[in-house]
Amino acid sequence: MQSQWFVIQTLSGQEQKVRDSIEKRIKPEEMGEYIREVLVPMEKVVEVRNQKKTVTMRKLWPGYVFVDMVLLDDNKRIIEQPWYFIKETPGVIGFVGGEPPVPTPAEEVESIKAQISEAEETERPKVSFAVGETIKINNGPFLNFSGVIEEIEPDRGKLKVTVNIFGRNTPVELEYWQVDKA
Repeated sequence: MQSQWFVIQTLSGQEQKVRDSIEKRIKPEEMGEYIREVLVPMEKVVEVRNQKKTVTMRKLWPGYVFVDMVLLDDNKRIIEQPWYFIKETPGVIGFVGGEPPVPTPAEEVESIKAQISEAEETERPKVSFAVGETIKINNGPFLNFSGVIEEIEPDRGKLKVTVNIFGRNTPVELEYWQVDKA
């Protein structure tokens, strides 16, 4: 029997707890032949608290856990042991796709994994910005100045902002975490 990816809906904020519970119980309940991998997609998010840059993790799909498991036999019938193992995990609401649950295509999971590995390398701002928007600088030499966003470079995490200094508009390059919405 071949493993497939299934999506489990969880109570909000319980994704990590569900993943940890499943992973902890695999060995003692002898589910190793059924469950291959448990995934909670996350990304790094940057924000400024008390003039300090902090990096936190944010769930890409809140309320969902992805599991690579053998759940259906060759005749597409549910195998009871892994079915009840997942359903009886605290925090689990159920499988996405009804009964029997519909497996998630492998290509979708591969794109999700690619998105996760990309998110590990880059830090996304907690807030999103728009060109023409007025912002307030909260860090660096232009602290407490206001400016207008002229250009956004999401791949570098930078903004080009026009700041009025001594009556002249001056272009300044800032990182996302150095500004707040005005």
